Amino acid sequence: MPLFDHLAELRRRITIIVVSIVAAAIVVYMATPTLIDIMLDPIKSVLPEGSSLTVLSALGGFTIRFKVSLFFGAIMCTPIILWQILGFFLPALNEKERRWVLPTMSAMVALFFLGMVFCYLFIQKTAFGWLIDQITEFATATINAEDYLSIMLLLEVGFGIAFQLPLIIFYLSILHVVPYRSFRTNWRYVYVGLLVICAVVTPDASPITMILMYAVMLALYEISLAIARHVIMLRDGKEALYWSRDEYAEHEINKS
Repeated sequence: MPLFDHLAELRRRITIIVVSIVAAAIVVYMATPTLIDIMLDPIKSVLPEGSSLTVLSALGGFTIRFKVSLFFGAIMCTPIILWQILGFFLPALNEKERRWVLPTMSAMVALFFLGMVFCYLFIQKTAFGWLIDQITEFATATINAEDYLSIMLLLEVGFGIAFQLPLIIFYLSILHVVPYRSFRTNWRYVYVGLLVICAVVTPDASPITMILMYAVMLALYEISLAIARHVIMLRDGKEALYWSRDEYAEHEINKS
């Protein structure tokens, strides 16, 4: 299609996504008190005894419920979002490329939700416990609902994105965009780079959260490399672990 037809198609699909999320958020809005209670469940045991959430502004309640409903509305609309993205890009791909699309998108979604669940079960309580301890040693904590829930949502999204690392490393390795040997020989730089990323993206500025995210990302990095090594050796043999992108392209040409 001409460029403007592509832009019109993109606009139509974005409109469908936005309208779907807004509609879902409106439906979810009425259930936000229950959803907020579920969100706070991991940290209830670390809150000061007898404390409760406090809203400090007239619009605070609406703002909190709107953010939570929009967040869960987007989660509900995940199938629609993926369908619209696939519908826009699939016509541009050949048959071989299309075979990779559905498994890749499925893996992305699964890893994102796995990261959110991991954060909910193992990170929230530890992170907020440390933050509250820094207050209760010298002052009385006022539990600002807007701040707490904003940080919780950012942590959920942050860990969901962090869990995409195995997919990125896997494809960079098996497509030899970055040779497997480069990941292995330059592991020190990778480890330092991951530490910097964790220090930048953790929303609560807590060293505990940063350390936990760093440990998770290191584990995901090593697991993804182990899987990539197995796939490369199974597909092309052990010598392929040392191939550059050009060598891999030459091999594909000779094979075809």
